[in-house]
Amino acid sequence: MTTYLDANAAEPLRPAARAALAAALEETGNPASVHAAGRAARRILEDAREGLAARFGARPGELIFVSGGTEADALAVHAFGAGRRVIIGATEHDAVRAAAPEAVLLPVDRDGVADLDSLAHLLGAGGLALVSLMLANNETGVLQPIAEAALLCRRFGALLHVDAVAAAGRVEIDFSRLGATSLALSSHKLGGPAGAGALLVASEAAGFFRPLIEGGGQERGRRGGTPPVAAIAAFAAAAEAAATDAAAANLAEFRDAAERAAVAEGALVCGAGAKRLANTSSLALPGIKAETQVIALDLAGVAVSAGAACSSGKVSESHVLRAMGLGALAGQAIRVSLPWNATRADVARFAGAYGDMAGRLLRPAA
Repeated sequence: MTTYLDANAAEPLRPAARAALAAALEETGNPASVHAAGRAARRILEDAREGLAARFGARPGELIFVSGGTEADALAVHAFGAGRRVIIGATEHDAVRAAAPEAVLLPVDRDGVADLDSLAHLLGAGGLALVSLMLANNETGVLQPIAEAALLCRRFGALLHVDAVAAAGRVEIDFSRLGATSLALSSHKLGGPAGAGALLVASEAAGFFRPLIEGGGQERGRRGGTPPVAAIAAFAAAAEAAATDAAAANLAEFRDAAERAAVAEGALVCGAGAKRLANTSSLALPGIKAETQVIALDLAGVAVSAGAACSSGKVSESHVLRAMGLGALAGQAIRVSLPWNATRADVARFAGAYGDMAGRLLRPAA
């Protein structure tokens, strides 16, 4: 049996999400239809919208359903980046990097925290700007000073997009207080199914918005296409379950135990000096390729990843760790991300497998 420690790629499906998914699949209507079946599907959709909006401190009308975090990020850059200079954190997700290939990179320190003095300088240079920052990095778990960045953006008249895909369900998010223009969410990072996500757009920014996918008039004309009602219902259920999950309180303790075991074998914890998600560790083992570590642990029955899991199965050097100034370690780090249902036994199995792996790879038999 595999010990699954790759929750930042996809959380295990939560029981509440599974139940909501099964119930919604019983409905066959299209929420755009006016007959009874369509109205039933529409009720499910709007109930999910209201639940998710309330969960993340937004108004229902501020929530646009999309296919996931990548689309939410692309939509935000498309909607708000036109005619603006785009500034993104150097450790942003590839979804943002690909959507804004000409963006100015905001440097980070050795722990991966955005340099706000540099942001103030860039914004002070003048001109309309869109800033994009992750609330939490998906590889290291490092939390960014979003509230402070939002104040700077307001001061200079810039818009702010926040990628909260890795953070949602793991830290509290109140969109109404965050000061952001938009915020990206994804179902399968919360314990819901893949295929559903949301972009929150502040009401006062509606005038700047332009859709990425048109046609059909869905989502008030902001995103065309028939929504996956069942997946969205499960998305809302997962978000609610994440908010009340008492087991999550143990994740920081489990993470720290896993890190101690790795450090004892010679590993370095990337971003250790910053505030981080309770479930995420980036562990660099000097001299050993990340791919080699991932394969060795997989053979031992422990599933981890090397950086983000959004590159068609490729294992390559992490642009996140490179931006943090970690040099060759950028290709020698694995990500351990504990799922919502992690146990002490999972951590113990990881520690044993990691110790065996490090012993073989760092101290091979003569």
